[in-house]
Amino acid sequence: MRRLRLGVNIDHVATIRNARGEAYPDPARAAEIALAAGADGITAHLREDRRHISDADIDALAALCRKRGLPLNFEMAVTAEMEQIALAHRPHAACLVPERREEVTTEGGLDVAGQHNRIAPIVTSLKAAGIRVSLFIEPDPVQIAAAHDVGAQVIELHTGAYCLAVRERPTEAGRLLNALRDGAARATALGLEVHAGHGMDYETVNAVAAIPELAELNIGHFLIGEAIFIGLDPAIRRMRVLMDAARDEAAA
Repeated sequence: MRRLRLGVNIDHVATIRNARGEAYPDPARAAEIALAAGADGITAHLREDRRHISDADIDALAALCRKRGLPLNFEMAVTAEMEQIALAHRPHAACLVPERREEVTTEGGLDVAGQHNRIAPIVTSLKAAGIRVSLFIEPDPVQIAAAHDVGAQVIELHTGAYCLAVRERPTEAGRLLNALRDGAARATALGLEVHAGHGMDYETVNAVAAIPELAELNIGHFLIGEAIFIGLDPAIRRMRVLMDAARDEAAA
């Protein structure tokens, strides 16, 4: 079974910085620490309201990842503004996500089937610029087929419902995990690379990491929170150990 990559989302380093309007903590410094601790890439979401990551952060992160030869995954809404920012920086990957200004965090997957005519041209534009395009979706057969139809190379399965169920509604967790497994297998059969993200912590990562079709996990909020207590480097290293152990156990 192939090694599972870890992308670390550093958005909430910027959330802490912006709470006081200071220049620290610096998301680019967090990215450096994450890469040194074993992250395979950095994820950052430039929201339309700039509530955490800023345009200057994207400038700095793009330069850092180019210098280090490591991927930057730019999470973005399906808008002309975000398309132009992505085209200007040409990150390794762009993950298209749903975005509503009133939400605290991303609340679900992108409705690719219902927004085909809006999403397809942006997918085409980004791919033409050499950007690997991912769509953040639910493990729904209709959405997976639609992601393939619009030309995305990657899907990122939304793990938030499963992770929440483990903590709050354990009787539903098995069904939701099976949906993730089925979705990963279905997408792989269509030739899509499959990632997963949202809501994972040390308790929930094992079962997700064991899904053999997954190539990458993107984890952020939990790692930044855990860093308050044990430091960002140890938090990421422990997540890496748990991911690898789950992968090894699944392959045994």
